[in-house]
This record gives sequence, C-alpha cells and structure tokens, in this order.
Amino acid sequence: MRRKVHDFSHRRRAQRPAHWRTWEGDRDLGDVIRHQVQPDEGVVLECVTILLSNLLYDASVGASPVPLDFSALDVVLQQQVDDLIAACQQSVAPVYIVTNELDMSITPENRLACHFVDIVGRTNQRLAQTAQEVWLVVSGIEVKIKCR
Repeated sequence: MRRKVHDFSHRRRAQRPAHWRTWEGDRDLGDVIRHQVQPDEGVVLECVTILLSNLLYDASVGASPVPLDFSALDVVLQQQVDDLIAACQQSVAPVYIVTNELDMSITPENRLACHFVDIVGRTNQRLAQTAQEVWLVVSGIEVKIKCR
C-alpha cells in the first residue's frame, strides 16, 4: 500500500511546476509549515486523508482492529490536526489543504475502516470550520461550499 501511495505522490509531483518545492512527510506537518515555508510561497498539503491513514497505520501495526484503543488513537490524530490548524492560522503564506470526502461512499463493514471514515469526517469538519474557503470537486467540477 505504501508503494502505491509513493507512486501516486511521484506522479502528482511530476505534474507540478518545476519551481515548486516538495516536502514529504506523514506527521508534524504543522512544524513544516512553521519552519520551512517562506512568506512568498504557498503551501499545498496533499492530502489529509493520507496523513491520517499513515498515522493510523503506524498505530495499528501488529494489532488487529479489535484491541486497538480508538480513544487513545483519536487523541494522537487530533493532536496532529490541532497543530496543523494552528500552523495554518499562523502562516504568512497561503495554505491549501486537499482531503477526501469519504462519507459519500459505501459504509465499510470493517471496524477499523469505519473508524477511519469517522476520523476523516470529523477532521474535515474541523478543517472546514477554520478555513476561509472550502471547495468540493465533483467529477472535475469545482463547487464553492464556503467563502469568508
């Protein structure tokens, strides 16, 4: 799975303008925004769903979904999101965050997958509440959801 994500990221990076800097990571992205971004740059964070997936994967390695402490996992994930939101609010550069809307698809039967969909949904709500603009792209068509 990580290989597929890497291949996807590589293809997306190749589509970007050559002058864009790329930083890849799966945690502490608030620190990246605070310390790596210059005022004349913009930031595209792609994607929150992959960030959460990587954090969830790291927490669940070697465990079956049944013994996972979802409450403790939520705390870790939400700390990362809180830090990301704080960094975005403090940033002098514009920050664009890409995520996926998973609640519009089939509800999975797997307990871990259901919990992941819930985490992504709550994270998206929190990001949207603090964002100046929110857009939904459906079949390549951009729909404005929120604009301050």
